[in-house]
Amino acid sequence: MRKKTLPLTTALLASAVLALSACGSGSGDDGSGKPVTVQADSDSSSGGRSFTVLDPPFDKPDLSLTDTHGKKYDLRAETKGRPTLLYFGYTHCPDICPLTMSNIAVAKKQLPKAEQDKLRVVFVTTDPERDTPAALGSWLRQQDPDFVGLTGQFPAIQRAARSLGISIDPPKKEKDGTVVSTHGTQVVAFSPKTDGGYLLYHENATVDDYTKDLPKIVRGERP
Repeated sequence: MRKKTLPLTTALLASAVLALSACGSGSGDDGSGKPVTVQADSDSSSGGRSFTVLDPPFDKPDLSLTDTHGKKYDLRAETKGRPTLLYFGYTHCPDICPLTMSNIAVAKKQLPKAEQDKLRVVFVTTDPERDTPAALGSWLRQQDPDFVGLTGQFPAIQRAARSLGISIDPPKKEKDGTVVSTHGTQVVAFSPKTDGGYLLYHENATVDDYTKDLPKIVRGERP
């Protein structure tokens, strides 16, 4: 299949559909001001592939937060050498966040037990003031009790997301009192071989997409 190189912002804008106001899809630079480049499939736009190949891969964020048990969780240390899916979202999201996590949960259950045990799915809140460890734990248990939920200081979370080209904004209160967290809706897959983020799944990724791709992600291969 013919490949082409695109700036990350262009690739994401072409492939991601804006969600409702509670979950705004966005992209950005890596925090350095330099453009981030990815290798994108020529059919990765709407109606094509559900992911973009990141070339070169992104470094895993150097991020230490609090898990749902109230314990420190060092992302790099805890997921080293393990296939990992990383998503930034919040539990009060009415649509994209629960749908994305549900899709991954259903697909994960199709894996053999040994492969399920290898896979790490990490959900980092973009709304840490409301998403306490207890709230995150309660919400994620409805999806998959083995999913990792992390909360902490918003600036650290925002920096980590930006290092992956994903924009998130501080939660804000609307005139009607509703608190909205606007964030990118992409899922980053990290290889167990290199610990690099090599696949970026878009909002249109379905249960079937994840079911088909997860066996290869567990092995650190490209779907």
